[in-house]
Amino acid sequence: MSGFPLSLPAAINLREVGPRDGLQIEKPIPTADKLRLLESLVAAGLRRIEATAFVSPRAVPAMADADQVAAELHRWPEIEWSALVANSRGADRAIDAGITNLEYVVSAADGHSQANAGRSTREATDAIPEIVAAVQKVGGQCEVIVATAWDCPFDGPTSPARVHEVVGHAHESGVDRVCLADTIGTATPTRIVELVESVRERVASTPIGLHMHNTRGAGLAGILAAMQVGIVDIDASIGGLGGCPFAPGASGNVATEELVYLCQDMAVETGVNLELLLRAATAAENAVGRTLPSNLLKAGDRARVPPPRPAGRLV
Repeated sequence: MSGFPLSLPAAINLREVGPRDGLQIEKPIPTADKLRLLESLVAAGLRRIEATAFVSPRAVPAMADADQVAAELHRWPEIEWSALVANSRGADRAIDAGITNLEYVVSAADGHSQANAGRSTREATDAIPEIVAAVQKVGGQCEVIVATAWDCPFDGPTSPARVHEVVGHAHESGVDRVCLADTIGTATPTRIVELVESVRERVASTPIGLHMHNTRGAGLAGILAAMQVGIVDIDASIGGLGGCPFAPGASGNVATEELVYLCQDMAVETGVNLELLLRAATAAENAVGRTLPSNLLKAGDRARVPPPRPAGRLV
């Protein structure tokens, strides 16, 4: 690119997390509406989708139908479905329901770990080997998501050493991937790259993913910076849905359609049809019954035919 060289990957490995992260803080919606949303995401070309979470229905009522959702995923056998779990009980439930690709979340900060999972970071980290073994025994893949990797709403800035401790233990346990999560949307490009590179030094042979929230509007900037240092496993949420019910102030994820728009315009392949993805975002908006934060959903793809220019002029 003349005059402004960027070191970009040829493609990213995009995971849609809207049906889980996006819906977990919403009022529960009918399972049938969730399945229609999944259908629209599949139609848009998404091939990695986090469908649900096997967590306490009392704590997260929106995920109470995890078993029912899992029972319908056979409709789309070409999709790499996954689910989030917060402990070994959740992992067992997910496996019994037929979902064998799991994300196990461990908060690097004790404050958020206690709020989110009712135990310390050390206790959550100690459970990694058991969960990895259970998943891999049935032929699945296990990813450890490191929540509050940069900042915690209770403890403040997260020390990189705490992140290194979690990912190091995950790596030693044979985890298939680790993912760094900006749970409350505070990270900016320099901090993101610094942590990514330090984690890579610690677990060079383990793939690293990125999960960004857009609370302060810096999500896409952080993803672009991470892409330039080789990160290709990236999460996003349709319409910008999302947030953590146990992290005060956390809001939605980076909108999937905005990430696809960015990549498409920079010739980075996603495998996703943007027009159909915008239809899926509209379906998500209708399902939750409120306006979603995605700017692209409001403005549309620039490739569309612009509306007629109004007559006259402003004076």
